[in-house]
Amino acid sequence: MVNKVILIGRLTSDPELRSTSAGTSVANLRLATNTFGGKDAAGNRREHTEFVTLVVFGRQAENSVRHLKRGRMVYADGRLQTRSWADGTGQRRQTTEVVVDRLQYLSPPAQGAAEPSAEMAEMGSGVRS
Repeated sequence: MVNKVILIGRLTSDPELRSTSAGTSVANLRLATNTFGGKDAAGNRREHTEFVTLVVFGRQAENSVRHLKRGRMVYADGRLQTRSWADGTGQRRQTTEVVVDRLQYLSPPAQGAAEPSAEMAEMGSGVRS
């Protein structure tokens, strides 16, 4: 069996950093990916945008918050994970996310922002700090 996801898209917001109870850094990134599929009746290209939550751990998480901003294009590979919980009203909620093994920055940073080194731009390969 295989659970592998590869995505290239643009961030829809700045990364959000938090820590687990054990002190591990975790960042959530919202990614938009576009799929182009044929043309409509008027001859215009049809486009579908999918919004995905990426979950990044450890040093990759800290670096993503430091170097990524809304609009940056990134490459991410990882695995799908679905989790569920009870909200404040006791209702069951569920979400599916991509737990990232490798995150690579593809577009240049916003003007005036520091560009990470090549080592920092491609953090990971399945190893979490």
